[in-house]
Amino acid sequence: MMVENVTSIPYTIGAVVLFAGFLMYIFPPKKINYLYGYRTARSMKNIENWNFAQKLSSKLLMIIGIVAIVTGKIGTIFSIDEVLLNTIGVIELIILMILLFVKTESDLRKFEKTM
Repeated sequence: MMVENVTSIPYTIGAVVLFAGFLMYIFPPKKINYLYGYRTARSMKNIENWNFAQKLSSKLLMIIGIVAIVTGKIGTIFSIDEVLLNTIGVIELIILMILLFVKTESDLRKFEKTM
């Protein structure tokens, strides 16, 4: 009987990122602050940008979390070596977080032009 290893990085980090995105979506920061939320110069420029960035980034975080969990599941289904799976997971998460930043900033720029 094979026991799946659910302690791999994609599962663990994916679950944390999914949960963080869910919390940010349900309980978005109401005011611009330096502690909680998606914080960049553009997102903190005004409350409209802030609210837009929080909603978008929380949805993207949930997608990233799901992708990471699916990666972990695929890795266990195909019995990928745990070290390799963890390496793939870390690289994937770094790339996805960079894409989150790029997508959110790009959409914020477009959002500003519509105001």
